[in-house]
Amino acid sequence: MVNHPVPPPRLQRSLRVTFLGLGVNVLLAAGKFAAGVFGHSHALVADAVESFADVFSSLIVWRGLVVAAAPPDDDHPYGHGKAEPLAAAFVATMLLLAATGIALKSIQEIITPHHGPAPFTLLVLISVVVIKETLFRFVFREGDAVDSSAVRSDAWHHRSDAVTSLAAAIGIIVALVGGKGYEAADDVAAIVAAGIIAWNGWRLLRPALDELMDATPNPKLTGQIRELARAVPGVAGVEKCLVRKMGYQYFVDMHVEVNPQLTVQAAHAIAHAVKDRIRAELPAVRDVLVHIEPGG
Repeated sequence: MVNHPVPPPRLQRSLRVTFLGLGVNVLLAAGKFAAGVFGHSHALVADAVESFADVFSSLIVWRGLVVAAAPPDDDHPYGHGKAEPLAAAFVATMLLLAATGIALKSIQEIITPHHGPAPFTLLVLISVVVIKETLFRFVFREGDAVDSSAVRSDAWHHRSDAVTSLAAAIGIIVALVGGKGYEAADDVAAIVAAGIIAWNGWRLLRPALDELMDATPNPKLTGQIRELARAVPGVAGVEKCLVRKMGYQYFVDMHVEVNPQLTVQAAHAIAHAVKDRIRAELPAVRDVLVHIEPGG
């Protein structure tokens, strides 16, 4: 059965991992940038730029989470849940832009003679890979736990940073082992990393856009809602069931068939029973709008 229980301190839990990632990114970005400049490694500088983009993205995710947690008001009767996929889409777009910038800069460096990277830059990158991969696993697990597309997007930023660092490390190894004539190896590695970052950006952008466009979130969830409605006494069938996602919550619109000879009061009671049953079994469903249809 598909269920999405939401822990009460959802916002606090989401913000905790977001701020953790923010702090780590600030420290790593500064360290990588300094090591890249003094160690003559463009791949490491590009990696630092991607980390600085992570810092900005984490700030966007933070604001998205705070806005999404705001209660409904007169201007937003369905709540502010769309702020989460908006933040996720923005973060994904940042990934695509970062990948483009890294690739263009790397191509420029390849055609321009420059010094090879210093050996100590390799140690910096290996440390970054370990830290960022560990952070990715923790943040992604938390994002799944609170069912937040914004937190999951932030997690993939950490994974892309780890991939960028790994690619840069491979390029630096080639440049160090190859010696003269292989100075551009870490630039080539940066281009490969940019391609991986771009793919991750597109991979994150699609589900965020789907949620903004009210695409069906999960066929299994829709099927489960239909089954719960059909199990309510008095329901002859479910004619239509539409589900849309707002942040971590779901809104359901459904047409339920009942005996056409029932009174309005009796049909109304069945509609309420359907709504109460679905919300009781699926806490992530915030509201259910039931339209009564005469059964055959």
